[in-house]
Amino acid sequence: MKLIIGNKNYSSWSLRGWLAAKQSGLHFEEITVPIMGEEWDRLKHDMGEMQPSSGKVPILWDGEAVIWDSLAIMEYLADKVGRERFWPKDDAARGMARSMVAEMHSSYLALRRELPMNIRKRIQLGDMTEEARRDIVRILGLWAEARARHGKGGPFLFGTFGAADIFYAPVVSRFITYGISVPGFAQGYMQAVWEHDWTQSWIEAAENEQWVIEQYETVG
Repeated sequence: MKLIIGNKNYSSWSLRGWLAAKQSGLHFEEITVPIMGEEWDRLKHDMGEMQPSSGKVPILWDGEAVIWDSLAIMEYLADKVGRERFWPKDDAARGMARSMVAEMHSSYLALRRELPMNIRKRIQLGDMTEEARRDIVRILGLWAEARARHGKGGPFLFGTFGAADIFYAPVVSRFITYGISVPGFAQGYMQAVWEHDWTQSWIEAAENEQWVIEQYETVG
């Protein structure tokens, strides 16, 4: 398998796809292509008919299968290795985890727009919109409910690391970058995600990247 991802410092969707591939336990070749650069344009040209219509990362190649969108990638991998590797076994926990992942996938537009992922930086955030504040409150509420109802088996949202943590990992990064104040339980959860071996590997690579996207460097 080949997983095509964008800049590790900025690409939150690439982080999700990459964590999903790591969680699968399957071997994959990682291809990093700077988004908004000539290399990405050249790769799209080389892909020809295999190029997804979205033209976005991440993209998973598995033989003749081409899967784009991080949620589709995670579900494809779950089908290959067993869904219990990604989702809680308990019906109620699994239902909540699926709902949280779906909400993360489709919502929080203000948070994404105003707090873009930038792993390398620490930014003193000025004013944010009320919409972004509501997104943060909503996310913290979901984290609290997941931890209280289903998180007794470990430090992650549903105890052990899984699909929900994969999808909220970039949010953890954003909260750290912009110094978002969170309650104690959330600090513990964020620390567990941030210190996970896979996250640390991603952070180290992001810090060593040479690419800079100026529009993501002037926030705050």
